Amino acid sequence: MTMHFGYRRLLLLLVMVALGQSNVSAQESFRVELGKDGETLRDMRPVFLKFETRPLPAISPAEVARRYQKLFEDSDEPEVRIDALNRLNNIRDRSGQDIGFPEQKETEIYEDVLGSYESILSRGSFSGRLDELLYQMAKAHALTGQHPESIQRLRQLVGLYPSSELVPEARFRIAEAEFSAGRYQEAEKGYQALISAEPDSILATKARYMKGWSQFKQGMSGWERAAVTFMELLDRQLPGAEQIPKPVNSNLDMVEDSFRVLALMASRLDDNQTLERWLAGRSPSPWFYLLYDRLADLHAVEGRYGRAVAVNNGFVGAFPGHGAGPDFLAQNVDFRAMAGAPAQVREAKAEFVAQYLPEDYFQELPAHHQQRWLTYGRSLGDFYYASGSADQSVGKGEDAKRSWAKAAEYYEMLAPRSGEKGELMHLAGDARLLAGQDLQALSNFRKAAYGAGYERSDEAGWAAMTMLRKALVTQKEGRHSTEHHEALQALSLEEQRYSETFGADERVAALRADLANRWYARGDYETALSFAKKTLEGAAPNTEQQYAAWLVIARVQQHKGEFGLAERAWRQALSLAESSSQLAVTEHQRSNIRAQLAVSIYKQGEQAASAGNSALAVAHFQRVVNVAPDSELAVNARFDAANTLLKASEWLAAINQLNRFRSDYADHRLAHQVSEKLVYAYRQSGQPLKAANELLSRASGMSDPWPQRLRAAEIYHRTNHIEGRNTLYREWLSIAPAAATAHEHVQQQTMRQRLIQSGATDYEVLNTLVTAESRSQWHSDETLAWAADAALKLGARAADGFVAIALQHPLGKTLVSKQAALERAQAYLLEAEVFAGDAVVTEVLFRQAELYRVLAADLMTSEVPTELNELESLQYQMLLEEEAYPLEEKAMELHTRNHQMIRSHGYDEWIRQSLDVLAAMHPGRYSRNLRWMTWTKKENDGV
Repeated sequence: MTMHFGYRRLLLLLVMVALGQSNVSAQESFRVELGKDGETLRDMRPVFLKFETRPLPAISPAEVARRYQKLFEDSDEPEVRIDALNRLNNIRDRSGQDIGFPEQKETEIYEDVLGSYESILSRGSFSGRLDELLYQMAKAHALTGQHPESIQRLRQLVGLYPSSELVPEARFRIAEAEFSAGRYQEAEKGYQALISAEPDSILATKARYMKGWSQFKQGMSGWERAAVTFMELLDRQLPGAEQIPKPVNSNLDMVEDSFRVLALMASRLDDNQTLERWLAGRSPSPWFYLLYDRLADLHAVEGRYGRAVAVNNGFVGAFPGHGAGPDFLAQNVDFRAMAGAPAQVREAKAEFVAQYLPEDYFQELPAHHQQRWLTYGRSLGDFYYASGSADQSVGKGEDAKRSWAKAAEYYEMLAPRSGEKGELMHLAGDARLLAGQDLQALSNFRKAAYGAGYERSDEAGWAAMTMLRKALVTQKEGRHSTEHHEALQALSLEEQRYSETFGADERVAALRADLANRWYARGDYETALSFAKKTLEGAAPNTEQQYAAWLVIARVQQHKGEFGLAERAWRQALSLAESSSQLAVTEHQRSNIRAQLAVSIYKQGEQAASAGNSALAVAHFQRVVNVAPDSELAVNARFDAANTLLKASEWLAAINQLNRFRSDYADHRLAHQVSEKLVYAYRQSGQPLKAANELLSRASGMSDPWPQRLRAAEIYHRTNHIEGRNTLYREWLSIAPAAATAHEHVQQQTMRQRLIQSGATDYEVLNTLVTAESRSQWHSDETLAWAADAALKLGARAADGFVAIALQHPLGKTLVSKQAALERAQAYLLEAEVFAGDAVVTEVLFRQAELYRVLAADLMTSEVPTELNELESLQYQMLLEEEAYPLEEKAMELHTRNHQMIRSHGYDEWIRQSLDVLAAMHPGRYSRNLRWMTWTKKENDGV
């Protein structure tokens, strides 16, 4: 630790005042060599103290000395010689010059004058000061080696002249003599006497110093007193912090030696605990920290490095805010290094770094200690980083991770305070990554990359990107995975930040292509499209990246319904897949691209068709065939092209497309729909017979052809192709099962009615129509009317047959036949009335009446058997009349009822005919000239 004295001492040097090269032993009481330590504490000595008297006059010392020397040599008077000698020695001592008598002659001179001193003193007469004479005699005895006599004279001086200005020095020299003799308690008392008498004198300062030594030399029993004495001395010598760097030069050795003795005592006791005890209760002293420093230095010089470190740590622990704390902690590093303990050196550095980690503590450090903090931290970080690598190389994975984590901690501490923030955060990121601490590593890489002014910031930024990609890969993919979405979002934002800061290079292009695919997989098509476009817009993406980007663009545009843009993207991807040898694209993959290209074109056709642009739609559909001629989509496209033409009423073109489609794809699943569409097209284009023929052609290959044949028959009916229609009707009716539904019933009855209307009057058609209507549970007004009409026709035919039967002999036989014919006719007429009700009632009444009238007339005119005589013949005819009369009456009644129907039904043809018959049968009543007036219920309402 650099001390405030300007230099530091671990051992004090011997200081001597050069008073000459000879007779050293004769001057020991005035040249106290106490700076040489002995082998034991008892042998230790204080440093030599140089005494000074009053300043010299402002004249040449050499000239004055020459004059006194000449006076000493020329005079025979003892008093003059002694006075000249004293003054000569004083001038030499005070000037520091080698003037006066040579040192080798000085002892001889003092031996010569010593008798003069004794003579003057014994006479008791001296013109000068006796206290000064005693002082000079003591000096002469000392210089001639007569130490007891010297001390005796000094004691006389103190006893006889206690107020003399020479007494303080005399006391000091007496105490020194006691100290030199090993009488330390007496020496302590002597020094204390001087201190008590002259507490503020220069000699008092030296006396305090020697008092402390006297106490120290008494052994451990005096050490507590010695500590108090030395600390009082230090308080006087170093009263303020400003004196510590620049103490008085003459007292420097004394101050240093005081610290040394205090450190020595503390080292033999309880080290820093002893210092704390000594300092407890005292007013704070600015120099107290130097006690700890000297104690630590002492231990270090003697090889006790652990104790030296403990002392320093004790100081820092007891005084954590003291300005010398950094020096002590830094000194610990030196001590550990001196001990050859690298692990403990690192511990000491770590303690220094930890102590000043808080920002306010660090800012209070001087600049050189701030730099030391940075140096220590960097060395620790580098060490643990290297240790992690070493551990990893020998399979100590967990140890390696711990070392890397510790290295990262130091790099992270250093970065905010270092001019190499970016580099340190990059190293911290690497270390955290190796330690498996991904989140912290990511944060460090980002700090290194952005805002640190680091020359490799782009590499740090890419490291952050790499970590996010790694995190993304570890997440479970899925559209509903929140973790995966967050990881993907983080990587996307990181890419944007990186690109905006460093620009886009080949790595960015690859990342963007990957992000495009991942966003597409999540269903975020707009983000996927954005990254795909950025991939292509970046700096020279390679073929693989372009291929991936075009695929994403194609898929997204297709999903959005932008099929034109999708087609362009698919074509770009296909071009790359077919032309680049750098892509490992299989034929299957190329086929898939072609298929998607075909889909995009097909969808454009659908869009055009929906917009009513049939020409463009057909063109798109036809292009599909060129892209994927053998695909299912191509078949669909051709089919849809025909459908589009149908919707556009392009009948002839549609017919042509449909026929070609059926010809080219006869076995395709869509081929069976062609026939129906052709039927529609033929009919819409005015070619109904072709439509019917198409239906008949289709029916020929069916297991149940009749639905299609009947549709053809319907077309024949509408186009008045009666013959073809009737042929199909008759074939169908000949095999048709009984109607199972109302529709079937009406359909069959309609066919029968149409046959009848077209001239078919055969009994089978008429009777089948009547029978079917009678048996059916379903009826309509039309079918009932048709059945009534057929029944009337059948009834008329039966009536005609009835009339045609002549009543011949034998009457009974022909009468039975005629009766049967009557019943048949009656049955048809009743059925007609059941079917049509009031609509045919007048006709039915007329025909029924006529049946009875004809039967009555035929009976009356029937042949009389030839074998009867006249009377029998007359009787026979009377019998016939009796049989005919009721029939005639019945006929009359029915015609009359028919006549009466005029009130509810109005006048019609059948009523007219009934009136004609009535007029013939009952001319008196009905054969009158009448004029019928036209009358309707509406016109005569209310009359």
